[in-house]
Amino acid sequence: MKHARHGVRGVPTLHDLYDPNSNYDSDDSSPPTSPKPWSYRPSRITPRSVYWQFRRLRPLLLTLAAVGAIFYYSTHYHRRLFPPKHAPSFRYKDVDWRRFAYTQYATDSHYLCNSLMVFEALDRLGSRAERVLMYPEEWDTDVANQTDRDSQLLVKAVNAYNVKLVPVKVRKFRRDPRPGETKEETDGQDTTWDTSLTKFLAFNQTQYLRIIHFDSDATVLGHMDDLFLLPAAPVAMMRAHWVLPHQKKLTSMFILLEPSAIEAGRLAAAADATTRKDDDFDMEILDSLYADSAMVLPHRRYGLLSGEFRALDGHERYLGNDYEAWDPARALREASLVHFSDWPIPKPWIMWPRELLKENVPRCEIEPGTSRESRCGNREVWLELYNDFRRRRKDICALLSVPAPQWPPKRESGSNSSWAGTGMG
Repeated sequence: MKHARHGVRGVPTLHDLYDPNSNYDSDDSSPPTSPKPWSYRPSRITPRSVYWQFRRLRPLLLTLAAVGAIFYYSTHYHRRLFPPKHAPSFRYKDVDWRRFAYTQYATDSHYLCNSLMVFEALDRLGSRAERVLMYPEEWDTDVANQTDRDSQLLVKAVNAYNVKLVPVKVRKFRRDPRPGETKEETDGQDTTWDTSLTKFLAFNQTQYLRIIHFDSDATVLGHMDDLFLLPAAPVAMMRAHWVLPHQKKLTSMFILLEPSAIEAGRLAAAADATTRKDDDFDMEILDSLYADSAMVLPHRRYGLLSGEFRALDGHERYLGNDYEAWDPARALREASLVHFSDWPIPKPWIMWPRELLKENVPRCEIEPGTSRESRCGNREVWLELYNDFRRRRKDICALLSVPAPQWPPKRESGSNSSWAGTGMG
């Protein structure tokens, strides 16, 4: 039994054939001796052995390297040359926001407060672009007394909202009286518009790559930083949707522009009193220069008017179609900006004449004017827009609303209307 693992004498078993310590000889008929105890003997590692091992593996390593290079090219380098269609073209964290700015201009106390309210909203909503306020060069930031509201607001703009102040010479213009018209009548007609060309000075702010400028009689509902990263264009503007489809005219209420000394010169020449037509204001001049070259922005996000909630002839021009149902709450959610344009309702810093409000407040859709009226969404949104503006005006500027003008307007001799200069429309 001692040598049972060797099977029949003289015939080796599998153990004998694969056991390196076996001393069995198939030609030896003598009984096998006991094997020596097995012990591990590590092989010696020498530079020469490493070299020969590397030579044996070199073809495999070269093959792996070639496969890796092909894989890298197909997944990384090729994507740099031909990025996927839906890959993001920019990263907000890598943008140098110092190259972009929102600009406003102020020519009186009312519009100075409006501009401050715009900057407060941009700051609160997290806009990262810089803010620039152009103001009359005769103003200053030395607060003379507690009633020096303009200087106080300029200082607050800098300290509270990081606004950069730029003194400018305000562009004022007066057309010559027509035959049979007095100078007072001419001035009365142009009071609302006599400084509107000041916005063209935004084109002179060439320290910035791009600028967003919009009229300050507005409520900002969301910042518009993403517009700065649109493809290059001298200007990007909206269509005046309220005259569509009969006219395709650009509106100057909102402009995304690339500052340029050349463009500023073109605008200055077009606004020159010797060449400008009597009825050409900022909107007409910009449309004449850029109607065929401007990038067109969607008005449903940046051109919502407060008067849209009072529209009696439908909302197809604003919606851009005749199949979509008008939803005032949804329209407000979609908008980044609401412009106050509500003729004959005065601007929101002016109180409403009671009779005017009664005649023009948005009507409910079901049984309006009765105790059972319902579906009054337009009225609710419209009233809240005005009330919110007045609350913020009081909180930010410490200004109360201007007293309501007379209604109906009283026509006086020597003036086209007692509404002149009140900010109506």
